[in-house]
Amino acid sequence: MLIADMRCFRCFYTRAHSLLLLRSSTPVTIPISPVRFRLRRFSSSPVTSVFDLHSSNQDANSNKEDNETKIGFSDEKSRKSASNPRGWNPGEVVMNKSKKGKSKTVWVCESCGHSEGQWWGSCRTCHKVGTMKRFSQGSESSASGGGGSNSTGSGFSESKGLSWLPEQATVQPHRLTDVIHGITQQQWRISLPGLFGNEVARVLGGGLAPGSLILIGGDPGIGKSTLLLQIAAIIAEGSELAEPAPVLYISGEESVEQIGSRADRMRIQTEELYLFSSSDLQDILNKAHRLSPRALIIDSIQTVYLKDVTGSAGGLTQVKECTSTLLRFAKKSNIPVFLVGHVTKAGDIAGPRVLEHIVDVVLYLEGEESSTYRLLRSVKNRFGSTDELGVFEMANSGLEVVSNPSGIYLSQQNPDSDVLAGLAVAVVMDGSRSFLIEVQALCSPGSTVSRHVNGVQASRADMIIAVLMKQAGLRIQENGIFLNVANGMALSETAGDLAIAAAICSSFLEFPIPHGVAFIGEIGLGGEVRTVPRMEKRVSTVAKLGFNKCVVPKSVEESLKALNLKEIEIIGCKNLKELINAVFRGD
Repeated sequence: MLIADMRCFRCFYTRAHSLLLLRSSTPVTIPISPVRFRLRRFSSSPVTSVFDLHSSNQDANSNKEDNETKIGFSDEKSRKSASNPRGWNPGEVVMNKSKKGKSKTVWVCESCGHSEGQWWGSCRTCHKVGTMKRFSQGSESSASGGGGSNSTGSGFSESKGLSWLPEQATVQPHRLTDVIHGITQQQWRISLPGLFGNEVARVLGGGLAPGSLILIGGDPGIGKSTLLLQIAAIIAEGSELAEPAPVLYISGEESVEQIGSRADRMRIQTEELYLFSSSDLQDILNKAHRLSPRALIIDSIQTVYLKDVTGSAGGLTQVKECTSTLLRFAKKSNIPVFLVGHVTKAGDIAGPRVLEHIVDVVLYLEGEESSTYRLLRSVKNRFGSTDELGVFEMANSGLEVVSNPSGIYLSQQNPDSDVLAGLAVAVVMDGSRSFLIEVQALCSPGSTVSRHVNGVQASRADMIIAVLMKQAGLRIQENGIFLNVANGMALSETAGDLAIAAAICSSFLEFPIPHGVAFIGEIGLGGEVRTVPRMEKRVSTVAKLGFNKCVVPKSVEESLKALNLKEIEIIGCKNLKELINAVFRGD
């Protein structure tokens, strides 16, 4: 009964308020919203509160100024409400517009770094699904700080963490000839002596560039920390052009004792190598300022953090801001910085894709689980070529340089036989280096499995088999064909087409290919043998490894014979029929 009376009273109250607004020339401000607020807060005696408010509102026209004083309106706000036909300001009644301490939510694509103000199912830039991650940023007032310091968008003040760095004066454009005058690459770069140092320097483009930011990625346990520990020892020991200098190795994952145990196993005893275990980036930079090292190594970027940046270590914001801070440190102090980056299940470096755009060099350390060989590949290099490739072998004392990297994927031949059916050797390129790999084929009549490939693209294998049946006349329709690349390698280059076809022909004809024969060439749909890039480099590698014959396209036979490689015979073929006649019907 009480609730019904209240509803009737509120209906009558609302109609009376509307009549007053229509008859009065000056709008009357009657606060309705505070009624709901008071009823919710003081539920013990709602009827008394309503009637008290009604009795105070009956003389609103006669005691207008007193009523405005009670509800807390100033004269300025009263004039604003009088000019407002609605009688109230929605911004003042509904919410507080103050942005002090308010956080801003941003959705960032972890693949390309594109940011949006709201969530989308896919990134609008790279169009990948499920890559938009949510994180919060501080407000502008909190990010700007009290003293107008130079700060980033996430609240980290550069002057607070890098205040000891030299201030840059007004920079003027410089003429290119003045910049490069008297500077040689050998003097400008930090040299890495020794066999191991030369192999790393080759991938870096000729040495370590001062002030560079280098990111090294790889699978867990592949040897990233071992690689950087050996690089740190080489830099600290110095060379003929540079005296020994301190190198600071920072680890956020291991203790100093654990790093020392690994260094002792690798027989590293340099006195200028300093170890420090910490995750606070500001503390790390302060230690680097006091030591003034020749190089700084951080293992890893996903473990360090900045106190003034939102999020935990390894988050999108922390990784991006820490990398940007280290980039400014490297450029201002002219100290090269190495970063270790974890990789995801897809093989990409964890964190936003913009991380690879910030750094100067991106290196990947690759290797198979069942193999001891490691490949150091350059994906991005602002100071050199990305075609270089470093080949190492993991041993008890660390990574060792492979003396003959071109033949690491060749399996051991049977010493009792010089021939083997269904086996052919292909020459492929990886960067600037050429490798010889073995292609194995098996043709099994009456097999329940039509074909199975391992290490070769299935579509490429189907095309080569179809060309052999149509253009070469091989009746292999009723045979189950199995293809495999030895040592778990993946053959993705078209230069291995000729070796695949030769291996299939060898197994089907049961005619072994003589030992010491390599195949280089691409196969077209018409059965023709096409040339591939860097033929001279491939043939020279085959000759150095002791092969006596190399089957190549007919179009490049004369140019390759002009190289005067007396220890190897060049055999040119126009199509697959000439290949069969030259290899399987020779003397």
